[in-house]
Amino acid sequence: MKYIRIPVIIILMLTLLLSVSTVLAYDPDEHDDGSEHEFSVLDYGARYDPSAALSAHDAAMANVISSGPYASVTKNLGSSSAGERNFASATTDVWAHNGYAYTGTFNNPCGGDPEAGVWIWDVHNKNKASFVGVIPSPTGSRSNDVKVAAMNSGDILVHSNEACASGGPGGFEIWDVDDPTNPKFLAHVQVDEIAEITPFFFAPGSLEDNGVHNLWLFSQGDKDYAAAQSGGVFDGFQIFDITDPTSPSLVSGWGAEEVFDPGVGDLTLADDPTGARTLNSILWLLGFPPFDGFGESQNRLLHDFTITADGSKAYLAHWDAGLILLDISDPANPEYISTALDPVNGSLDGEVNSHSVWPSEDGTIVVEGEEDFSVFESEVPPTNLSLEYLNTIPGVGASTSTGDVFEANQTGNFGTLTDTSLTVTSGSISGQTFAVAEMVGNNVPLGGGSVSGNLVWVGRACPGDPLENPLTPGDIAIVRRGTCFFSDKEASVAAAGAGAVVIANNQQNSAWSGLRIWDYSDPANPVLASTFDTVCSANPSDSSCDRAGTYSSHNVLVETRGNQVKAYISWYTDGMLVLDVSDPYNPVEIGRYTEPGEVYWGIYKETNSPWIYGSDRNGGLRIFKEFGSGSGD
Repeated sequence: MKYIRIPVIIILMLTLLLSVSTVLAYDPDEHDDGSEHEFSVLDYGARYDPSAALSAHDAAMANVISSGPYASVTKNLGSSSAGERNFASATTDVWAHNGYAYTGTFNNPCGGDPEAGVWIWDVHNKNKASFVGVIPSPTGSRSNDVKVAAMNSGDILVHSNEACASGGPGGFEIWDVDDPTNPKFLAHVQVDEIAEITPFFFAPGSLEDNGVHNLWLFSQGDKDYAAAQSGGVFDGFQIFDITDPTSPSLVSGWGAEEVFDPGVGDLTLADDPTGARTLNSILWLLGFPPFDGFGESQNRLLHDFTITADGSKAYLAHWDAGLILLDISDPANPEYISTALDPVNGSLDGEVNSHSVWPSEDGTIVVEGEEDFSVFESEVPPTNLSLEYLNTIPGVGASTSTGDVFEANQTGNFGTLTDTSLTVTSGSISGQTFAVAEMVGNNVPLGGGSVSGNLVWVGRACPGDPLENPLTPGDIAIVRRGTCFFSDKEASVAAAGAGAVVIANNQQNSAWSGLRIWDYSDPANPVLASTFDTVCSANPSDSSCDRAGTYSSHNVLVETRGNQVKAYISWYTDGMLVLDVSDPYNPVEIGRYTEPGEVYWGIYKETNSPWIYGSDRNGGLRIFKEFGSGSGD
């Protein structure tokens, strides 16, 4: 990486701005809408990873028995066989190639465990999948995504690396799977920040070895490439030449920052001798454009992408930056074509969260999946609340639903608080236990201990506000989040004699998320043709929906057969769905499969065949057969 001498005035300005942004990153709760604290660019990793909410939900719902409306088979999709991996929340993406299927691993077990990595399944017999072996994840990292393709050098597998423990590497791995029963390691690829402007923001080496969440393999003639999503700030989409898979090399990088500030990724001091443009870009970035998207989960960083069969175009699901189309016919020089973005009409609750994407064969229809876990905030305690200045009593965060219970039962209850739970031992809600999470920063930790006392609802507890109910020494104050800093709330109740404070979220139920179907007849000017939601993704409070369910859409794949265009979607608790999107303005559900306890993460379909592969987060590989006209049967 090339480092540049920076004018003194820029260094001084940068020092000042970074110090300010650090304060912003950890202070407050200025918002009355229940959103988490604001993040600066220094916290991009914590803000970016949507799976953190999923992990929190899994933990909070671990003892909940699902009882929602399920059917073993609905419509024309049936289960054929399974590759059992009965490990809760372990299995991630799925891919298949030449009679073998491959599934990834989530955070637990973490890399280094013999069961962590890419699981290989023999699926020649679709009615009897059999386990072959595991390509191990590097120690400390997870292999979330896996792709396999026939390349010029043979059958190549790539899998992503994201740290799941201290010291785990990022980047991705390349394997030869000409013989899937004997995979051969070829190379590790490190993915770094590559933008010339990076040294203006970070110390050398501080943003190297970025985690990779998703990958794609493609060829152009006799050249082979791997594209990777980089978990950094700039150049989230990177292309590597893997024609010689033992010696990969970086070809180019591109990021949505180019849409908001064209040329920022290529900025050098030679281009900007006065430093004015550089300073403007610093101000721009520190003004949070990467993190000022729409709704609750606000970032504009790349999540996933799909590349056309000829390797000429890339569709980037760029979270709150929208759905971005690039011309990559020259991989060394990606060219921006268009952005598809409509937060008002494209989502039930104002989110964008562009998560997955797949075009039809001719590119005129594009299906984009949104992922939204904001509904969790009503059920799961927040895990990132921070106390800034010196505090004197223990503090924890609780969910919106916990706050609602105590707001309805404000006094007369007694209980015990630990670092993970609040248990009511007497009173009108005796016997109930609520999950909590200790606050960080300058919190007084419980350290495995506990505090017992009267459980008293006091409202917002901001400076100058009267407490809604009086406190006596040793009481546990239940406080509603919002309006002022957490530290101010803690100070208010501590001064009134509280022995501990529970700060409850105030995020109300919102919709989960579904699909946006785009008309790309004019690729430079995409038009939102329609949206599609299931009953439970649109209205999780519907009596037919399981409160412990996860009703966000997840991954999507589109297949064109003649005049019919179909979208196949893994929809977590809602199962595996099939939509006819031949008329993008009128999507029609034509198939679905759900099963009690199964939560579908990934999807892959064999071209021109009825076979569909799904990954059940809790149970491993699933193989389905589609019946009926147009299924390929």
